[in-house]
Amino acid sequence: MNLARWIRDVADFPKPGVGFKDLTPLMGDGAAFAESIRQLLLPFRDQDISFVCGIEARGFVFGAAAASVLGCGFVPLRKPGKLPAQAIGIDYALEYGSDRLEMHADAIAPGQRVLLVDDVLATGGTLAAAAQLLVQAGAEIVGAALVVEIAALAGRSRWQHSAPLHAVIVFD
Repeated sequence: MNLARWIRDVADFPKPGVGFKDLTPLMGDGAAFAESIRQLLLPFRDQDISFVCGIEARGFVFGAAAASVLGCGFVPLRKPGKLPAQAIGIDYALEYGSDRLEMHADAIAPGQRVLLVDDVLATGGTLAAAAQLLVQAGAEIVGAALVVEIAALAGRSRWQHSAPLHAVIVFD
């Protein structure tokens, strides 16, 4: 199934000059969404994963579905101030500003195996920050799985881990 046909390009969002890859049409089609999760998990099916960690916000959608298929827990990596218990976090720069990711301090025990999931890999700042946060928590990163990678933005070059980085759809 050619999943790229369900990705909508939106110009000048969230600010002028940014080309946004909208995955809501893919999520809105049951067969395409199920196939995206199947393909997202292909390299990670037999990896003894304790948690899937999804990056806010669209990473929650794909990450929670992936965790359900794998039969493991889900840990949300959130924007600041969204978690009710003690949190740890990391600040980072991205292509159109700066941000922060946080997770509950007790969400992952040292040595637990995690799969990092997000919707789109652009310049790689968010994914790199998420990986740093998981390392800070003591997690063993099994890999990163993304629905879309925009290769021209070279975000893959910021992945500083020996674990595999897998993208279902790669746009040039």
